Amino acid sequence: MSRTTDGDLIEQNVSDVCRAVLGDPTGDVIAMGFSASGVEALLDVLAEADDPPSVRLLATGPVLKTVTSDFTVAGTAADLVVADVLSLRTTDEQLDGPLLCTEDAVVAVIPTDDQAAGLVTRDETFVEAARGEYTERWDRADAFRLRTPPLSRVRETLDGEFGPDVRADFEQMRTALGTERNNGDSEVDEVVVSLLAAAKNEQLLYDISTWGEDVGVASRATFSRKKATLEEGGLIDTEKVPIDVGRPRLRLLLGDERLREADTDELVSVAGSMLSTAGS
Repeated sequence: MSRTTDGDLIEQNVSDVCRAVLGDPTGDVIAMGFSASGVEALLDVLAEADDPPSVRLLATGPVLKTVTSDFTVAGTAADLVVADVLSLRTTDEQLDGPLLCTEDAVVAVIPTDDQAAGLVTRDETFVEAARGEYTERWDRADAFRLRTPPLSRVRETLDGEFGPDVRADFEQMRTALGTERNNGDSEVDEVVVSLLAAAKNEQLLYDISTWGEDVGVASRATFSRKKATLEEGGLIDTEKVPIDVGRPRLRLLLGDERLREADTDELVSVAGSMLSTAGS
């Protein structure tokens, strides 16, 4: 980290500016006007901190919609909300920023292509007036409801329902999913990853879809539709498993040699390629 003579911050990126400001703040922090990438950077800093401050994040609807469309980012935000680290509100008003407002400073965050600056104002009168105005905006804003479950709950319930192998496979593919989406691949999502992890470990469709609905990943109907898509594309097979009462259940199996031979962290890219080819 580098500082100019008047206390401003010159960092490599927005994450580093946020890390410097949030490292030892007094009281809670108001974060306002960040872009989607800026919100992701802020969430990463909060998630990795040992003792993060409480942050009130105010953003526009389109920004929060973009951010929470990514399962991992939304799940990270949900973990922070559950931990009382993060509060989310949304507004249609034009917002100042991006900025971070602590109890003793207002920091304007200015990114460039290869650096980011935090321009710091510590004038007590100005900071007090700014916090008052930003708090009023916060009070007028609408609460934003996350629909994605906390990642910690996803991990714990996968482990409890299916064991460590399914959880580990899901986690590896979930991590790879972020990279694939950054590369423009939208064919694979968290439901597909869940089904692939289940198929790799020969679990029942009923069990993984019931888990997915209970934990909040997606409805059983969505799991069923995704299963049909994967089956039509040759990614998974099913076999009937008789039960004492009712119709047989379906066991999920990987349906293509390319998937069976791929390392777990390669399954997302292989599946994405197969789905793209099947849909063309």
